[in-house]
Amino acid sequence: QVQLVESGGGSVQPGGSLRLSCAVYGFILDYYAIGWFRQAPGKEREFVASIKWTDGGIFFASYADSAKGRFTISRDNAKSTVYLQMNSLKPEDTAVYYCAAKYVLGSQYDYWGQGTQVTVSS
Repeated sequence: QVQLVESGGGSVQPGGSLRLSCAVYGFILDYYAIGWFRQAPGKEREFVASIKWTDGGIFFASYADSAKGRFTISRDNAKSTVYLQMNSLKPEDTAVYYCAAKYVLGSQYDYWGQGTQVTVSS
C-alpha cells in the first residue's frame, strides 16, 4: 500500500528553521519524484520543491522562487524519507505542507500525504 507520512511541522518565529520529513511506504523511491506543496488559508495549493533521481544516480532538485536560497530538499535512502529543510522562515510561509509522489514518467502527482501545519509568527 502506497503511503506518505509527513512530520516535523510546528510553530516558529520569523527567521527560524524547521525540517519537514516525508516517509514513504509501498514503493521504490528511485522510481518516483517527490514534491513538497503547501496551502495557506484561502489560497490555492502551490508547489514548493521537488526531487527526482536520474539513471546515473544523480538527483535533480527544483524549487519555487519563494523557496530558493532558503529551503533545501534532500533524501535519506536508508530511511526512505525525503526532507525539506526550511530556513529563514517568514510569516508568509505559514501553510499546511504536503508531500506527494509522482512516477518519474508520469505527468501528475498521484499520491499525497495528510499534511503537516507550519506556522510562522512572532
